[in-house]
Amino acid sequence: MMVIPFLGVSGALGAALAGRRSLALALWAVSLLALLLLFHQHASDALNLTF
Repeated sequence: MMVIPFLGVSGALGAALAGRRSLALALWAVSLLALLLLFHQHASDALNLTF
């Protein structure tokens, strides 16, 4: 699952190098949203600690 934001950022970089600014910004925004959603899922997960 963590590969999704990195692929999106790579695609945004490729689009920026190709001169497609709007596509690059859209891919970057989607990647940032995916990263934030994955972080929220990870950070709000309950810890099952047993001592």
